Amino acid sequence: LLLDEKSYLFLSAAHALSPDGRCRTFDEKANGFVPGEGVGCVLLKPLGQAMADGDHVYAVIDGSAINNDGHTLGVTTPGVEGQVDVIERAWKKAGTPLSTVSYVEAHGTGTMIGDPIELRALARAFATDPPAHCAIGSVKTNVGHLLSAAGIASFIKVALALHHRTLPPTLHCDQVNPRFEFDRTPFFPLVEARPWKAQSSVRRAGISGFGFLKTN
Repeated sequence: LLLDEKSYLFLSAAHALSPDGRCRTFDEKANGFVPGEGVGCVLLKPLGQAMADGDHVYAVIDGSAINNDGHTLGVTTPGVEGQVDVIERAWKKAGTPLSTVSYVEAHGTGTMIGDPIELRALARAFATDPPAHCAIGSVKTNVGHLLSAAGIASFIKVALALHHRTLPPTLHCDQVNPRFEFDRTPFFPLVEARPWKAQSSVRRAGISGFGFLKTN
């Protein structure tokens, strides 16, 4: 919850906020993000236990990883090496081929520095076993940047997309920024809803999430 002006003053000083009130992830007019408020909760169980209990399973977590970028150029400037490392370790733990990933939920804040760095890291991490065509999007265009709750918002979005077998659109991406060079990556920005078709008999996604203190 944003209960006083301190967060806005800090983010404004860091030139992180969109002056027109739109989070335009991947768009050439991207100029920052919009803060939002939110809370999310999920119930995690070992898969065998959930099935034995008769629970409705929305998603299965194959693997995860966490690290820290250390020193970078600024609070809104992530590091490519740290992101590549955390993605590679997450997929190593998962034991699943990257080529089976058909969607990536990006951190995607709509900033001119962070988003290109994130895509560069994803492209490098996926280079060894790239999917044929992988959609990419960001829930921040729908609900804003929920700050401490941003990661759980991304997680719930992907779980619900799996449940409904539908990939929801990323909003406000009217003209893709050529700086991203999507044609040199396996990714394409998803700007309209579409059925989520299984890739190699499975629907699998990756989720990127970063914190202000350089945690990936």
